[in-house]
Amino acid sequence: MSSKKQKLELNWIGKEKRPRLEPRIFLEDESLSYHASKAEPALSEDREAGSSGAHVYHDNLLIHGDNLLALKALEQDYAGKVKCVFIDPPYNTGSAFGHYDDGVEHSLWLSLMRDRLELLHKLLDDRGSIWISIDDNEMAYLKILMDEVFGRNNFVTTICWEKIYTLKNSAKYFSAMHDFVLVYAKNIEKFEMNQLPRTEKQNKNFKNPDNDSRGPWIDSAMHARNFYSKGSYEVQSPSGKSFTPPPGRYWSVSKENFNALDLDNRVWWGKDGSNAPRKKTFLTEVKQGVVPGTIWGYEESGQNAEAKNEIKALFADEGGVFITPKPEKLLQRVITIATNPDDIVLDSFAGTGTTGAVAQKMGRRWIMVELGEHCETHVAPRMKKVASGEDQGGISKSVSWQGGGGFRYLRLAPSLLKKDEWGNWIINKEYNADMLAAAMCKHMGFTYAPSDQQFWNHGFSTETDFIYITTGSLAYDQLKRISEEVGTERTLLICCKAFMSEGADFPNLTIKKIPQAILSKCEWDNDDYSFTLNVLPDPEEDEQEEEMDD
Repeated sequence: MSSKKQKLELNWIGKEKRPRLEPRIFLEDESLSYHASKAEPALSEDREAGSSGAHVYHDNLLIHGDNLLALKALEQDYAGKVKCVFIDPPYNTGSAFGHYDDGVEHSLWLSLMRDRLELLHKLLDDRGSIWISIDDNEMAYLKILMDEVFGRNNFVTTICWEKIYTLKNSAKYFSAMHDFVLVYAKNIEKFEMNQLPRTEKQNKNFKNPDNDSRGPWIDSAMHARNFYSKGSYEVQSPSGKSFTPPPGRYWSVSKENFNALDLDNRVWWGKDGSNAPRKKTFLTEVKQGVVPGTIWGYEESGQNAEAKNEIKALFADEGGVFITPKPEKLLQRVITIATNPDDIVLDSFAGTGTTGAVAQKMGRRWIMVELGEHCETHVAPRMKKVASGEDQGGISKSVSWQGGGGFRYLRLAPSLLKKDEWGNWIINKEYNADMLAAAMCKHMGFTYAPSDQQFWNHGFSTETDFIYITTGSLAYDQLKRISEEVGTERTLLICCKAFMSEGADFPNLTIKKIPQAILSKCEWDNDDYSFTLNVLPDPEEDEQEEEMDD
């Protein structure tokens, strides 16, 4: 057997098939975008601008469309910029939900997840992390898939979240009471995380029975089992009682240090001064942060019923309520650990929009993607309520949220190329000149930044390399003029319908025809890479097949 370390890989039907995604552009629907400046500004004056100022929200994006295409569209501008990804993907349980078809065949589910995880990996900051909510049905497979995409060494932990706190006697075997949250770092060596703030429950053991001016304290033993050569002395209490360490133990400080602590009123002898000595530790001296654990109870992290009530409060007039929303307290806990103010939080399975709502209330920027129509009917209205300050549910009161900021509502543009009636690929007639220029910049790796002074400057790749896009045909005289304006210190990529150079060579120009220049770059006119594909067998068809087999 070879001693070479073997890499564990998960194989499934269709694993080798990978989509060749078209990098779409976004189109803003200004009727659904919202900024608090349109309404009454509601930011609290006593909150720091760095953590709650309106400038934090200028880049918030709510994207309606297929999330795989949306992630690809985000890649050019956001690669390496997202600090935290939280996703709550369909669990593939075989149950049809009102807003999701959560029953994708296992191999297809793995492919759909793999394709999205690879793009999410590219979008993450090297210091960032990804958090994925999942249940028992696919958790083990997802763990191995994450090892492949993110690297096993970047695994951080598996959190067990108590989503339900009551037993269901209707359960066939066990009453499921938890979900998992898988946590991976982009780069474990650079991974940044915060501790959780101390809670009142954690501070309740700190008392001040002697009215010490330094405030509440907690006492602890001053002896230990480990041998200490200077820890075998005798001490005397204020009442005159003598003490030595218990058998087999030693004082944890020297005689000199003990006396110094006693002189500073840091030794507690009990109310009557006759107890064994114990060391006082003041609340102001302990860490104000707490290392997160891996068991998250419902009291501090919320639970399903709480999440449903939050949604019902926001959409009292709506007929349909999501069956599996996440509570705001769960996202608050994740975002507290994984981010700092102004960081970008991304959720590509937005659902009801909880991730964005919590991120905004906590002074983070956010990006959410949602395919369903509820992106417009539920998520956008929810985020407007957050920005206006109308949403006072969830964590609002605990963070003193009074509103502020807003978001841009974006849709994915249609495919750049369409087939004509003869089956030839042509530029989509829905694209105007600006849309075409922006799309071609994305395809050719340029930043779209049209110039007001130079008609031929639609974007750049470096400080001296530019791009010009036109559906017209360029004659020799036009090319000569452009070449002269570009000059010898700059270069220009021209994408046009046709050109006539009359054999002349323009060293500073590279000319390509469209759509020929991009035909082989990706697959065109495919708008659905979603989880809504129904690949489960029809029960009636199964029964018919069984009858035929008999």
